[in-house]
Amino acid sequence: MNVNQQAHLGSLYRQPQPGYPTYPQQSYGGQPTTEVPLPHYGTYNGPMTGYPQTAPPQGPVRALPTSVALSSTGPTISTGRAAYSQYGQGDMQNGPAAPAGQVQRLPVSQPYVQPGVAPPRTDQPASFHQYGPPPTSTPQQQLTTQMAGMQIGNMATSAAPPAGMGYAGSTTSLPPVSGIYTTTGSAPYTPYSSSQGPPSANLHQGLAAASMPQALSTTHPTLSGPPPTQRLPTPQASTFSTPPSSVGYPPTHFPPPPSGAPQSTTMQGPPLPGQALSGPLISQPSHVSPSPAQPTMAGFPPGSSVSGLQGPPPPTQLGQPGQPLQQNGSFGQFRGPQPGYAGAYPGAPNYGSQPSPTGQLPSAPPPPVQKRLDPDSIPSPIQVIEDDRNNRGSDPFVTGVRGQVPPLVTTNIQLKDQGNASPRYIRCTSYNIPCSSDMAKQSQVPLAAVIKPLAILPQDEVPPYVVDHGETGPVRCNRCKAYMCPYMQFIEGGRRFQCCFCSCVTEVPPHYFQHLDHTGKRVDYYERPELSLGSYEFLATVDYCKNNKIPNPPAFIFMIDVSYNAVKSGLVMLVCEELKSLLDHLPREGNIEETVIRVGFVTYNKVLHFYNVKSSLAQPQMMVVSDVADMFVPLLDGFLVNVNESRAVITSLLEQIPEMFADTRETETVFAPVIQAGLEALKAADCAGKLFIFHTSLPIAEAPGKLKNRDDKKLVNTDKEKTLFQPQTSFYTNLAKECVAQGCCVDLFLFPNQYLDLATLGVVPYQTGGSIYKYTFFQVETDKERFLNDLHRNVQKEVGFDAVMRVRTSTGIRATDFLGAFYMSNTTDVELAGLDTEKTITVEFKHDDKLSEDTGALLQCAVLYTSCGGQRRLRIHNLALNCCTQLADLYRNCETDTLISYFAKFAYRGVLSNPTKSVRDALINQCAQILACYRKNCASPSSAGQLILPECMKLLPVYLNCILKSDVLQSGPEVTTDDRAYIRQLVSSMDVAETNVFFYPRLLPLSKVDLDSNSLPVAIRCSEERLSKGEVYLLENGLNLFLWVGANVQQALIQNLFGVSSFSQIDSNMSLLPVLDNPVSNRMRAIIDTFRAQRPRFMKLLIVKQDDKMELLFKHFLVEDKNLNGGASYVDFLCHMHKEIRQLLS
Repeated sequence: MNVNQQAHLGSLYRQPQPGYPTYPQQSYGGQPTTEVPLPHYGTYNGPMTGYPQTAPPQGPVRALPTSVALSSTGPTISTGRAAYSQYGQGDMQNGPAAPAGQVQRLPVSQPYVQPGVAPPRTDQPASFHQYGPPPTSTPQQQLTTQMAGMQIGNMATSAAPPAGMGYAGSTTSLPPVSGIYTTTGSAPYTPYSSSQGPPSANLHQGLAAASMPQALSTTHPTLSGPPPTQRLPTPQASTFSTPPSSVGYPPTHFPPPPSGAPQSTTMQGPPLPGQALSGPLISQPSHVSPSPAQPTMAGFPPGSSVSGLQGPPPPTQLGQPGQPLQQNGSFGQFRGPQPGYAGAYPGAPNYGSQPSPTGQLPSAPPPPVQKRLDPDSIPSPIQVIEDDRNNRGSDPFVTGVRGQVPPLVTTNIQLKDQGNASPRYIRCTSYNIPCSSDMAKQSQVPLAAVIKPLAILPQDEVPPYVVDHGETGPVRCNRCKAYMCPYMQFIEGGRRFQCCFCSCVTEVPPHYFQHLDHTGKRVDYYERPELSLGSYEFLATVDYCKNNKIPNPPAFIFMIDVSYNAVKSGLVMLVCEELKSLLDHLPREGNIEETVIRVGFVTYNKVLHFYNVKSSLAQPQMMVVSDVADMFVPLLDGFLVNVNESRAVITSLLEQIPEMFADTRETETVFAPVIQAGLEALKAADCAGKLFIFHTSLPIAEAPGKLKNRDDKKLVNTDKEKTLFQPQTSFYTNLAKECVAQGCCVDLFLFPNQYLDLATLGVVPYQTGGSIYKYTFFQVETDKERFLNDLHRNVQKEVGFDAVMRVRTSTGIRATDFLGAFYMSNTTDVELAGLDTEKTITVEFKHDDKLSEDTGALLQCAVLYTSCGGQRRLRIHNLALNCCTQLADLYRNCETDTLISYFAKFAYRGVLSNPTKSVRDALINQCAQILACYRKNCASPSSAGQLILPECMKLLPVYLNCILKSDVLQSGPEVTTDDRAYIRQLVSSMDVAETNVFFYPRLLPLSKVDLDSNSLPVAIRCSEERLSKGEVYLLENGLNLFLWVGANVQQALIQNLFGVSSFSQIDSNMSLLPVLDNPVSNRMRAIIDTFRAQRPRFMKLLIVKQDDKMELLFKHFLVEDKNLNGGASYVDFLCHMHKEIRQLLS
């Protein structure tokens, strides 16, 4: 088969592709991409500013054996000219489409053996980059690799390598010998210590892989370079710092870079030094057993346990000549045009070289350049998402089978509940749990579930049925109190049932008795939701209510900051105006016409103002409480009222508030007394409820909960950094506890112009199950739309008040740890003053006994809550999982998106008590152990130089790197302390779909949009080299929306989209697209609207013109690239993970 023949690829994406919830994906084939002119950063191949262009010293070149030795190298700062591979930078090849009917995820690519193509010559010296001072040598493991199927272009020599440094050039590609595809890498430059002496300058061919000395070093950047004589310690896992890939704040936080500083965070163009991958990357099929087309894996099915590595297998296991092994996955060996991917910027700069932090310029001799690992040969998130959509997006997902792995969160599916809770409610890190704790410890895979108890279902799915058992209440197990569910076993003709959780036998109440059929099922099985469905609700009896009395309907209290900042910014006027109409949209129970929720109003600065809005009054009355140290509510009757009864008085009040405080000069505010006032009001009314607090500044006025400004950037990256995430005082923690006891949930809308200590102010919202919204430098003109949308959605969404959640498990495992926004007074009950439809709780399980493969494991999540209508209810979710004695079965049934969601939340909690460096190291170490365990126990034996990843975890490295580079774990100087605290709290209660797009944003090429259909083009990978100057891209991460416009976009598209005639006339300050009457404008605005509708928070649109000052912010979200804060690129991090895995295996 001819490698360059691409006819069959055009149809790869031409099948309907269901995309993110509610719309299918659109196909587009490899259109020609536009040529990209040079940006203003200076000539691409010219010298970089501020660096002396010294001639490199001469030195020998060291050869590698045929099995190329690679060093795992860290990010390296480079300048100068780099050699191109003969394959185009932006072209990719993803292989033929996968068979349509297949339900399981496919094995990833097999090697392409290109018949009739001679291997490249190996006697060509390689060119190299010039860059800052090279680190002196540290002897480390050599990383060998096998190269297959891809030719490395001959590299021209621009100078000889420095004396004393061995450089391993690219050598002949061997066909793959392990039956798993391999990838090409680049050879490392190796500094030698004086005692070692330079290596031989001869190039050897044909050495056996095993004969290489273990002497290649791992290099990392030294930005402020130590003197060349210093020895560098071996770099640890934590050398990867990270970008604000998670910024959730407006562009105003990003000052223009200092003069002389680089204008970008990413790498482009030809390979950089320090980007070699140590060996081929391999993903083993974990879902499909090997077929005859995979001859080399015969004898090693994924489930078989292979003890230890036995060195490289003999090269006799190649596929038959003339029968190239097909590749389904994303690790192509050659590069043709890839559907949905534009070409690279041909002339883009390498923005790697920045001045050292100390200001001194590096002047050491440059090391040689390396051939970078081809980014298209490593796992692509886009490809995995598309494959899952194509393979699993068309058929309904039926939940009747135990331990069934659901489709990815990015695949839009229809669900049918047949006894297990929908993945919309519960997702697990693995659907096959190890039978023993020893096996779980060996694999290091965390066993966790991300639970979203009140998740909203699509309109075509039925919400949980409500079951009413009358005064007797739900049927439960006598011993463990588990609720009736499909897994309970009825015995003795239906008179008793055996609990599936604790095996206790319980009498069936007379009113619940029913006969069994010939299979042992009750004859009313299908008539009772609790016997046939995975999710349902029970109406709770008085026994389930606080103080054994039916709860009163909840109340909403709106508390508005009327200090100088709030009034001057227009916030007070905006909130009051909006509340007039918003009060018509309070949540209602089912089909009830009128809401039963009562409302109240408070304004505050240094003192609090309560308002009597009783319906019998002609005008509202204000009562001022100035004794904030001892808060009380000055009125009972008339504070909380029915909206419809008091409509006229409320409207009058909302019109008067902005006028009353129009001339205020009061700048100081209180905060804790405001929460105390709302809490006291709810106590007096004996009901649960919600406080909506609109607040602008650090509460420095004399009052309980007074705070001081403790923001200190000098603490970042020190052991004391954790104090920035901790509350200043325990006062708010105690206040939160009181709020939870009353069912008082706090939602906080913040409008700061400077530091306001969100880590402390956020404690009460966080522990009561509330939400925090933040609008830094709020301006009515630009932020009004975002704020009002957030406010509307927040007020209208369904909430369960006074909620308690407990997770029960079958014998053998138990819930041991909980992550999220809630309060716990004991080890089992998760308490939430309010639980809304967007909140998730992440639960980790540990073994306390052995499990059995026959019975599997069961989870039951029960949430007791008061509905918006004042009804006490129990929502139950059940899930059955498989158990396994083979590690291969565990790795075959993991869910990487859920795993990443768990890791992010676990790490973000970890920063409260550990330095961020320790948290990052621990994350890298655990993931390396997971992958090393797979390599050792499940993978086919192969060369140690190969990186082998389980099929369903092949995206673990790229996603993990995104967490490590996030603002919380590694922030740049432009990310404020408040931003980091905000993101930390936000992520802790996100669901899996939100964390997925938050850490790896969605990037769409808009010129590929089909105007005649509702489908979307295939997304592209988040890397600058995927962008084309002639294209417009839309990027979203759940908090931000960017529209990036290339400098060479066609004038017609600019006219249709922006209503101006040229690129230079586009106004980058606008926050919404003009409404123009043409198909392009209509379609683009519709896409933006659908993106916003899918996310819980309104995403403000930012227009980013290429080479504009805003582009720096946009590039933070190109998470596959390295960034200015030292975060590694995907390629570099993969090398690093491989090094870690090999150290564990050796």
